[in-house]
Amino acid sequence: MARNFTLTLRCPERAGIVHAVTEFLVDRGCDIVEHQQFDDNVRGQLFLRTSFSCSASERETDELRSEFDSVAREFAMDFQLWDERRPRILVMVSKTAHCLNDLLFRWRAGNLDGELVGVVSNHEDLRPMAEAAGLDFVHVPVTEASKAAAEARLLELVEEYGADLVVLARYMQVLSDDLCAKLEGRVINIHHSFLPGFKGAKPYHQAYDRGVKYVGATAHYVTPDLDEGPIIEQEVLRVDHSFDPRALATVGRDAEALALSRAVRWHCQHRVLLYGRSTVVFR
Repeated sequence: MARNFTLTLRCPERAGIVHAVTEFLVDRGCDIVEHQQFDDNVRGQLFLRTSFSCSASERETDELRSEFDSVAREFAMDFQLWDERRPRILVMVSKTAHCLNDLLFRWRAGNLDGELVGVVSNHEDLRPMAEAAGLDFVHVPVTEASKAAAEARLLELVEEYGADLVVLARYMQVLSDDLCAKLEGRVINIHHSFLPGFKGAKPYHQAYDRGVKYVGATAHYVTPDLDEGPIIEQEVLRVDHSFDPRALATVGRDAEALALSRAVRWHCQHRVLLYGRSTVVFR
């Protein structure tokens, strides 16, 4: 029975890369389903995503990775080979519900391409929403004194649930540099602005005071640099002078939910390739 795989890679630009990849797959009886590449002439890098199908057992999946190593070494590739298993997602929230609600809807509709496995929060407010969806809800209070213990508990939960991705769906706590490093490339956050701008408390009041004409949201990977991690997706919506802070917040919530769900889905589909402080997203 045929199984689906996705190969992603980055390497210095040179002739023969695509030929080497396709030859490797054809020689093993694989059928290429989707292929995308980006030649970054500024950085001298090639980014590639190829989805393919072939007959392979779990054991052969590891063999494919091992066999591709020789190609990767020849072209100095940084690569990942993914099977068709859906990534497991642990969601973290505080009191605000709209992003969690949107993720739950898309997950239950089968449109997220990942599996929600649990919800973690520093408050109890969203327990009913999570449990109504059939998900475990874990309350992990956070104070200045308990922050280190809370983050240690979070790492335990990532391990217990086998989470491939942690989504901060309006989780209003700053993760420590140590935790960011341990979960590098595995934590997505949603920020309530079209970064950079309007950081901190009451962003929509700040936007109202400045008479903004657009409201936006940014989904990005979490790094030790607060709200400056590699950007995956940004959503922007038109507003005008008639929008008071409450109306701006309503529009902003729509933007946040859209940007976050796209970022999570693209990550789960292995469409996001990290490179330094930026990303290449094959949509």
